[in-house]
Amino acid sequence: MTNRSAVVPRLSWPDVWGRRLDRHGLSTPVRGRPADAVAAMCGAHAQLLSAAELSIGLRVAGATHNDVRDALWNERSLVKTFGPRGTVHLLPAHELPLWTGALGALPPASTSMHIDARLTPDQTDEVVAAIAGALADAELTIDELTAAVATRTGPWAADPVMPAFGGMWPRWRQAMHLAAHRGALCFGPNRGRKVTYTSPQRWLPGFEPAPAPAALAGLVRRYLHAYGPATPQQFAQWLSAPRRWAIQLFDSLASELEQVEVDGHPAWVRAGDTAPPTTPPHGVQLLPYFDAYTVGCHPRERLFRGPAAERALAGGQAGNFPVLLIDGTVAGVWHGRRSGRRLKVTVEPLTPLTAAERRDLDDRVERIGEILESKPQLTLGPVTIGAHA
Repeated sequence: MTNRSAVVPRLSWPDVWGRRLDRHGLSTPVRGRPADAVAAMCGAHAQLLSAAELSIGLRVAGATHNDVRDALWNERSLVKTFGPRGTVHLLPAHELPLWTGALGALPPASTSMHIDARLTPDQTDEVVAAIAGALADAELTIDELTAAVATRTGPWAADPVMPAFGGMWPRWRQAMHLAAHRGALCFGPNRGRKVTYTSPQRWLPGFEPAPAPAALAGLVRRYLHAYGPATPQQFAQWLSAPRRWAIQLFDSLASELEQVEVDGHPAWVRAGDTAPPTTPPHGVQLLPYFDAYTVGCHPRERLFRGPAAERALAGGQAGNFPVLLIDGTVAGVWHGRRSGRRLKVTVEPLTPLTAAERRDLDDRVERIGEILESKPQLTLGPVTIGAHA
């Protein structure tokens, strides 16, 4: 598939965890801005913005949740938009041309929606153009955007045909993620309790998606740096893209990639990036809901070993529980509950902690308190909160 040397480099699983922890800014925090940490982990999942703030804060020396908010809404060095898998992410503003160029080039996703409810390809393009026009100089709520799209396209776009959360969404919303992937839409600041949407061009003058071939190649490089060694199939799962398409993409980048072997299994890295970490993975981490490391690292059976798979996965999905990491793999779950300035942290280890691990855990809890600007209190015991949807 890709470059093969006469002797295939071999890495152990501890080598892999050590590389990933280091490159995610978890073994040693990034000494830079929140956008630097977000770039390092290939985007911060922001379905829960508070969890994204914690993910980033854990990776940036001295940062608090307010530093992340400032980067997002004041500096504009971060952009909130729909990223990999169509899920809400924070992405570095300076990398948005690459991300939109790559995500906008993904093959169309299959749908189980009834044919009478689907958008045709021409309707999809019309809706994306309508979204771009409506948001060019505005920040609109979802209801305002629905009205604006219907005005520009026709009432068919507002037909309530999409089952969602016990109700029905208008037809045009099938193209909402695609509009973001094509660079026509991102999130604006909330208007009270209401979410708004706007055009990234309002904040990034001259912005446009990068050409697809260069953008896809750049995304593969970034993914392999953060999550490698990895396979095309794992890259496909990370993006929610077809596996055959991902294999063909890796094949097209043959001169840039190199095969390695991890515990007898082939995987891929950027050519020349085969060195093990200088130190083995060590220490304790507390990662929040949907942290990029938890969601993006594969294979899952290595990250969530034995009882961790039963306790910290939800139907095979990662990210639905905040997790305790020890030496790079999942070793428990945790939960934090804020009340005013106080933060109650409950940690449920799956095996007894050593004295050194307990000291590390105390330090991690203190750091979370600093990020959230709260006074933390740690309890070891069962976590009774279920998985987040």
